[in-house]
Amino acid sequence: MMRGPALVVRLAALSGFLAVAFGAFAAHGAKDARAAELLHTGSLYQMTHALAVFGWLAVRQAGQDRAGGKVSVEVPSLFLAGTVLFSGSLYALAFGAPRALGLVTPFGGLCFLAGWLLLAWRAGTIEDRKA
Repeated sequence: MMRGPALVVRLAALSGFLAVAFGAFAAHGAKDARAAELLHTGSLYQMTHALAVFGWLAVRQAGQDRAGGKVSVEVPSLFLAGTVLFSGSLYALAFGAPRALGLVTPFGGLCFLAGWLLLAWRAGTIEDRKA
């Protein structure tokens, strides 16, 4: 069974693929302007955070090589959970899900915000390990 960074890389790659697919559908297949807007917003946030996951893993891997520690997956996990909640709920709304599902969207945003704050906090630990 795949665990840790390898699983995170695969999930981030799949997330990037889906971001492109939903973005293309927003541009070429959405039936109305509101659906296209929801799909575009979801795909933008999804791609941003898929790339952020890869950046995080690259930075952590470089720090691990020097310090001998494990690559942490908390930040990527928050970004991926945010993608499922935020982008996923926007996609569902674009395809006609009940408006009540929009109540989930802010929780995805909170995951994104928490991930970025944790990234900012953890950045100091990378420098500390180099010393």
